Amino acid sequence: MKALLSTLAIVSLVLLFSFKPTVQEFQGQAFYISKSKMELGSWGARMSEAQKKQVQARLKNRLEKTYVLSFNKEESLFDEEDKLDAISGATDSWGNNFSRGEQYKNIKENVLIQSQEFYGKRFLVKDKLQQISWNMGKESKQIGQYLCFKASALVPTNELAWFDFSWSDLSTEANTATTDSTAVETLEPEVEMTAVEAWYTPQIPVSHGPAEYWGLPGLILEVSAGGTTMLCAKIVMNPKEKIKIEAPDKGKEITKNDYQNTIQTKMLEMRNNRGRSRN
Repeated sequence: MKALLSTLAIVSLVLLFSFKPTVQEFQGQAFYISKSKMELGSWGARMSEAQKKQVQARLKNRLEKTYVLSFNKEESLFDEEDKLDAISGATDSWGNNFSRGEQYKNIKENVLIQSQEFYGKRFLVKDKLQQISWNMGKESKQIGQYLCFKASALVPTNELAWFDFSWSDLSTEANTATTDSTAVETLEPEVEMTAVEAWYTPQIPVSHGPAEYWGLPGLILEVSAGGTTMLCAKIVMNPKEKIKIEAPDKGKEITKNDYQNTIQTKMLEMRNNRGRSRN
């Protein structure tokens, strides 16, 4: 009997120390609503209120967007939800050429991988994460059920929207090139900075955030910069169905700087070809 009890005790100890409890991976999804102010410039002053409302309705799909941020402790995947054009009911093909693609961030490995498409050609932008020197504030506010704290920073403007381009950028590049070629001594151009205000919650202890923003001791639930505000409207933590966070892998591999140069060159070619066709 004693031998049997001893055997059972040994078996119990073996089972106890060999048992590894299943721990659910810490992960979640945050849903953001992004709203941007409409900048009409000098020609906007000549428009009636009715015309302004028409333009605003036409551009609504660019001014108001929804995004999903899927995350775990080390990785995140940020992508825009599909949205139909407010007027035609079709997707905005022109705007998509300059919109943010699927964005993967790995904060442990300091890696950014972003899928971009320009007129049917796919690019896979691989680079380091944008470093942000946050100033931690003491102000706090409630966003939903989460207590959030304020942080602020100054970030180079071209680093926040490196994937976005306009025809005016080409004029700026041309003027800079002309100035540089005629000047005896060239000076380093002044770097334009954008003020960023973020609100993060330590209740979700990850250093992720929407878009280029990250690096705070808690998930960023709200961020404002350059006339655009992203606000988290919903959070789902540890869903029953495991979230797949995989970096995009299709397209020509390129750095952010090389991508900018490539697209600007393509746009310049398009403008020149259009000019020749009119002659």
